[in-house]
Amino acid sequence: MHSHKILRIASGQTHLQNTLSQELKISKILAQVLINRGLSGVSEAERFLNVKISHMHDPFSFLQMQGAVKRIKEARSRKEKVMIFGDYDVDGITSMALLKDVLSKTGLEVAHYMPHRVKEGYGLTKNIAHLAKENKIKLLITVDCGIANHREIAELKKHNIDTIITDHHEPQTDILPPALSIINPKVKGSGYKFRELAGVGVVYKLCQALSNSKLLEDLDLVTLGTVSDVVPLTGENRVMVKEGLLKLSGTKRPGLRALIEGAGIKNKTFSSTSVSFILGPRLNASGRMDSAETSLSLLMTSDIKKAKDLALELEQHNRARQKIEGKILEEAQELINKEVNFKEHKVIVVAKEDWHQGVLGIVASKLADRFYRPAIVISLSKEMCKGSARSIKNFHLFNALSSCREFLQAFGGHAHAAGLMIARDNIEDFRKSINRLAQEKLSLEDLMPSLDIDMELNLADLNEDLVRELERLEPFGAGNPEPLFYTRGLKLKGQPQSLARQTLKFWVSDGKSSFQVIGFGMNGLRSSLIAAKSLDMVYVPRRDNWLEDSSIILEARDIFFR
Repeated sequence: MHSHKILRIASGQTHLQNTLSQELKISKILAQVLINRGLSGVSEAERFLNVKISHMHDPFSFLQMQGAVKRIKEARSRKEKVMIFGDYDVDGITSMALLKDVLSKTGLEVAHYMPHRVKEGYGLTKNIAHLAKENKIKLLITVDCGIANHREIAELKKHNIDTIITDHHEPQTDILPPALSIINPKVKGSGYKFRELAGVGVVYKLCQALSNSKLLEDLDLVTLGTVSDVVPLTGENRVMVKEGLLKLSGTKRPGLRALIEGAGIKNKTFSSTSVSFILGPRLNASGRMDSAETSLSLLMTSDIKKAKDLALELEQHNRARQKIEGKILEEAQELINKEVNFKEHKVIVVAKEDWHQGVLGIVASKLADRFYRPAIVISLSKEMCKGSARSIKNFHLFNALSSCREFLQAFGGHAHAAGLMIARDNIEDFRKSINRLAQEKLSLEDLMPSLDIDMELNLADLNEDLVRELERLEPFGAGNPEPLFYTRGLKLKGQPQSLARQTLKFWVSDGKSSFQVIGFGMNGLRSSLIAAKSLDMVYVPRRDNWLEDSSIILEARDIFFR
């Protein structure tokens, strides 16, 4: 599709291929894909392919888990009121739903608080001590936040309110908040073997420790939060999500059943894509447009009628979100056309009055994908303006913002995503500063999108047995992408078909084998496809079970015409 896209084809490692293929009784193609993902040892590759619940880690390997469990049990015996404080995204909402359910079942009186995205922002609110005192709280448990809230937790301690932090974000300093227990795999000396748990994964370990049970039925919630938060689907996350997708498709929660039915995916096989693009955005929509309480209520209700009403409300929020997002994206594009000189501006910074803060991150992400350069989208207001930023592979966003901190009121995030607050008068200086930094850090090659190809194949290498083998690598996501293959010198066979939503369907042949191809969003290439003498293609092979006629179809990811 893009003649300037860089293809990075993994170098074949014949000796390792042969070893894995013989020892694990798999094809050399699957062996090479495993090698490309850093799984070159027989035992680790076998463990990856044959995921088991027994591969989950002991929750008590968190060194501070014992203290957290002891304090929660004390709260129950003393009949103390507990408050859960959480984030407003899917990871935070699922964390809160899971912990509140487990604590309530032990007989605890549990209150909760989720800040409003626009009015209050992320993390513990400044008035949390007052709020806790007012509600007679003796123990506060954070979910998906808290590791950066030193001042607020110190204030709670001053008022004799204990805090247990459950979080998965990187600590910004070596000095940690004065909480009673900190359950976070990224804290130095946490004792936990796997660093990449989502917030809901951390909460799940706490709930396992409290209940002395695996809580397999709750993996539906864990999967929703883990996939939506785009943490690597490797290690323990892979174990939980693989099992959790099965639990999700047969979930007993009325709210989730209503959400699934309303989204039109009832009775379908669930994948991480079902969560990323269908369920996750709907659950996120209430927190983006208003309060995340609607999504929390949906996950927790046992009333079927209420579940259907809440699912409908989320559907409406999601449509409103899409409409607002589309409008802001259009306006951002107009500003880019007028203001951005791509020779000078390696980082896109756009700002406009009263853009809805709930969708800035999505817009920034789409701009970064469209132009393949870091994008920062700011909603202007009279004094303090809020923005969201998304980056590309070789530009560490958090470090870049740290270098420009003199122009920022506040900021936080990681390598690829961040949020910031900035005074209106500082935006132009900030734009110049971050672009000066980008000129030093980013080469022209860094600004060219690339595709990591697992292997170059002939069409004759493709068959149903291979596709079934590749399905053993699921679930796909961050850290475990779908395998991509590359075939050169193909010729179009017959006339391409234009389908709904800009989809293109056609046949290709290498002179010996022929396969049908589907290209989502590729209808604009129809005339080029017809005119081309030959083409090279990057694709994912899939089983096509349409009308129960199982065959192989190639999903095109990029096409290069000759």
